Amino acid sequence: MRRARDIMTTDVQAVAPDDDVADVLTRLARADFNGFPVVDDGRLVGIVTQGDLIDLFQPSDRTLWIPVGFPPFLESLTYAVDLSWDELDVGIDLVKNAGKPIERVMTTDVVTVAPDDDIDRVLALLADGTRDINRLPVVKDGRVVGIIARQDLLRALRDEREATA
Repeated sequence: MRRARDIMTTDVQAVAPDDDVADVLTRLARADFNGFPVVDDGRLVGIVTQGDLIDLFQPSDRTLWIPVGFPPFLESLTYAVDLSWDELDVGIDLVKNAGKPIERVMTTDVVTVAPDDDIDRVLALLADGTRDINRLPVVKDGRVVGIIARQDLLRALRDEREATA
């Protein structure tokens, strides 16, 4: 059976805990993935994803939930209407959050795998609907040695099936 080390990407792009939120957001916008491990002196201390940054620029208090149906709305649909998401709001949010370190918004409870973990463990974690994990840092002795994205796992499973067909 293949292991995490067999499918991980070893060229891991990471950010530091004191990196500016705006800088990380800019890097993330240019990347073809949706999150960075946060590394301090080579050791994994967190992960920052698009989800962690969304509330800075689209807080839930800007969303108006409108019940649709007949009173008393016991079994009605609700629709979210975005009250403000224009360039002015984004600019204000950028200024408001400029200089804020990424450690203030990162997730510190990071789900990881070890290089010797089998693909079944990786699959279970990436397919877990409650966590919605897209990328798993591969950690050895507290240091990030690789990362596995969902597409890495899918490619590995496809290759394994083609090899046995």
